[in-house]
Amino acid sequence: MLLVVDVGNTQTVLGLYEGADLIHDFRIESSKDRTLDEYHVLLRSLLDVAEVDRNEIEAAIIASVVPTVTETIERAVSLAFGVEPLVVGPGIKTGMPILYENPREVGADRIVNAVAAHAIVGGAVIVVDFGTATTFDVVSAKGEYLGGVIAPGIRISADALFARAAKLPRVEVAKPPKVVGRNTVHSMQSGIVYGYVGLVDGMVDRIIAELGYPCAVIATGGLARLVSAESRAIERVEEFLTLDGLRLLYERNRP
Repeated sequence: MLLVVDVGNTQTVLGLYEGADLIHDFRIESSKDRTLDEYHVLLRSLLDVAEVDRNEIEAAIIASVVPTVTETIERAVSLAFGVEPLVVGPGIKTGMPILYENPREVGADRIVNAVAAHAIVGGAVIVVDFGTATTFDVVSAKGEYLGGVIAPGIRISADALFARAAKLPRVEVAKPPKVVGRNTVHSMQSGIVYGYVGLVDGMVDRIIAELGYPCAVIATGGLARLVSAESRAIERVEEFLTLDGLRLLYERNRP
């Protein structure tokens, strides 16, 4: 069984694969303050809850965008399951040329998503990831990582609005009844949700116009389904795109 770990700025998502099948997934907070022992106990506890024998873990792979947590998670996996995890970074075989000016600047999760998305569509693709940041990653028809776009995430933007406007209440990030709100809550929800729908559709239009050829568009991340339901650009949602990409990278780098 393969353990895959995606360490994000807000959440860490873990998955257990048997072959190509994802059989369990877990979400925990990406805490910089949690100790090695705490992560060790937490990892073992998650498998106990899922009724999975920890001795069944034969290999592991980690992608992290939080450097202060990466080594701790790596050591915790090793302690908990007795395997040395593969960490996505310089030197790993991706099977994808990285055409960024400095490939080391590209977040591990973005490369993992690009690999998974290209494997799904077999051609040019744009990945929209609704995480702490909203990112757009662009892959050519030849399978080259061309670069992308980074925008503030939906929740970051909403939190900034709540914090900076004293008279505006904190509202749920949800689709309002109409675009034109008849009260403050619905007006704010409209701005948050439809504002990001406009951002996504407009950015995809600009990317495709610049490339000069069509691309498939795949969305992933926590609020992907909310935005994709209203977006004309997003064609499909892949909830576990990053985990699937980690599985693919492990297969390409396994001993």
